[in-house]
Amino acid sequence: MPSITSWMRLEPHSRNAEMNTSLQARIYDPLWMLARQWQLGEFQGEDNGSPIMARWHGEAARLTCYHSGAIPPNTRVNAPGYDSSRIPLEALVERETIRPVIDLPSHPEKLRLAAEAGQHFLRMLAQQPLSRTYSNAFIREYPFPVLTIDQRALLDRDSLSFCDLMASRVPDGRRLYAVFRPASGNEIVIPPALQIDTADLAEVKESARLWLQWFETFFSEPETANPSWSSERMEYAFSVGARLSDGERVLTAQEYFEGHMDWHAFDVNPEVTLGTATNNAFSDITRTAIPAPASFRGMPASRFWEFEDAQVDFGSVDAGPTDLARMLLVEFAVAYGNDWFVIPIELDVGSLYRTRSLVITDTFGVRTLIKPSSELGEPHSRWRMFELSYTRESGIKAPASNLFFLSPSLLKSLESQPIEEVLFLRDEMANLAWAVERLIESPAERPINRFEIYLEQQRRREQESPRQPSTTPETLRYRLTTEIPDYWIPLLPVRTEQGLRLKRGAVLKTDGSPEIIHALGRILEPGHELSLFEEEVPREGVRVRRSYQFTRWIDGSSHIWVGRRKDVGRGEGSSGLRFDSLDGKD
Repeated sequence: MPSITSWMRLEPHSRNAEMNTSLQARIYDPLWMLARQWQLGEFQGEDNGSPIMARWHGEAARLTCYHSGAIPPNTRVNAPGYDSSRIPLEALVERETIRPVIDLPSHPEKLRLAAEAGQHFLRMLAQQPLSRTYSNAFIREYPFPVLTIDQRALLDRDSLSFCDLMASRVPDGRRLYAVFRPASGNEIVIPPALQIDTADLAEVKESARLWLQWFETFFSEPETANPSWSSERMEYAFSVGARLSDGERVLTAQEYFEGHMDWHAFDVNPEVTLGTATNNAFSDITRTAIPAPASFRGMPASRFWEFEDAQVDFGSVDAGPTDLARMLLVEFAVAYGNDWFVIPIELDVGSLYRTRSLVITDTFGVRTLIKPSSELGEPHSRWRMFELSYTRESGIKAPASNLFFLSPSLLKSLESQPIEEVLFLRDEMANLAWAVERLIESPAERPINRFEIYLEQQRRREQESPRQPSTTPETLRYRLTTEIPDYWIPLLPVRTEQGLRLKRGAVLKTDGSPEIIHALGRILEPGHELSLFEEEVPREGVRVRRSYQFTRWIDGSSHIWVGRRKDVGRGEGSSGLRFDSLDGKD
């Protein structure tokens, strides 16, 4: 059966071409709307204008000098210069020597780096247009030295395999650096023993020059050992200086160990001078911007018929009558959240800033001068966000007002696995503190677990002296002391003029003779007296580690260095140290 589809369409038709009645937006009960506006406080207004322009005038002073280590009060030094646009402050503070040296001590270091440096020189040499190859000549004249029996005994299995593999394949990068490095102002000299042809001498010198440049700049290193690291505190200490129009400002970081440096790590130090009085690195700057309303999650919507995001609900905050902090937070967010404005200002990192004036122009053309909170008197001067404090030695309790420091610090850096790790812990049973070397860096530049080495040594001793079965009945054996692992270094309390210190001590061997346990890593500074402040080893313990760091700075440069970190340990521990004990033996 055929179907019929039909529809109807409604079309509006205006009887009058005028739109005046429609634009009036009449409502049925205007008194009701006025009453609702009165209830919601829409008739409560202030004779103020909205800010439309802000002009900030300030003074900027770039950091121009840097001093490593702690500085005693009333000290004047001529600190070396520092350019924050070339290197981040973390790399400058933390870096330590990495490149291997030519003389092999009893415990050789950086064998892998020495081999890879020699291998890289051969690659650079092969890129030159030479009449013949000279790789064998360099390997013959500068090979890896043959390790003695004593030196081989100090190396782990991987390091020995690496040395045996590379001994006849690449030249020693340490010896190449000692030969190629010219004296000040002199040209690179190629030894005659290499028998380089006269036609190839210029190309070989060019390869040596490029290789020296790579070898000296691949890692970010200081000229000597890092003086910023305090072995007494297991943290870094340093100072930076900048010069404002009214004089020098020295900022000192006395306790830096976290790995990220920001403005709160510094204190104003008026007791020292770094010699920036002659540096004209300050300037006046003016910035003009349109203030933007500050916004945050959960703030009330500005439109009447707009619903707020339910992810943050200030109405559900449970605040008691005495919970003033929550009540102030809710009142600020609900009632005064839309009274704040943000003025974006671009500033250069590595500079110290001081505000001269802030002028706000509103919609009525009225200009208002906003003073710093420190100049407003009580109670407004108590606002201290982003304000620096003075050092403890200065004795000044008030903050350093009207100073803003934009530190040349990193947002993120790549960190390797720890190449060395030391645990400082308390042993209440033995009434001692211990420094436990968990990880050390092997000559092949890989972390070695000293606990595993200790177990391997014990296993070898048991195999070399197998235990004989005894036919005598079980007896008791007297032990003067128990055996302590060779990577547990005792720290004994010693009273000094500076207070109670923890110094490296000796332990008794099972035969009664004293033995000093030597550290193998850099953290415990073998060969030097270890003297820690007693309060630096709390009950929860401390963990100190070394690791490689890599980052890129604002100028695009790459920086690789070795830095140290300190964090909370693993609590108290027990070494198992006992005296005058009896053990049952067969």
